[in-house]
Amino acid sequence: MNLFEIDETRRLSREEAAAQLHAVAEVLAKNNVIEFERDGRRITVQVPDEVNLKIEVEIGDENELEIELTW
Repeated sequence: MNLFEIDETRRLSREEAAAQLHAVAEVLAKNNVIEFERDGRRITVQVPDEVNLKIEVEIGDENELEIELTW
């Protein structure tokens, strides 16, 4: 199986980050697919009706909020 991975970190305002999350949430709420494009490559990910949601918070020298969907 070929691995397609997007691992991208960008500095955004809190509002911009929220807008990105909101856009992904809207697509997931309306469709069972989500598309990503990077460097001229496009991938369509099929998302089932039920997923596992993991929310992880780490507080320390650097704070982190991680939201993960798996299926």
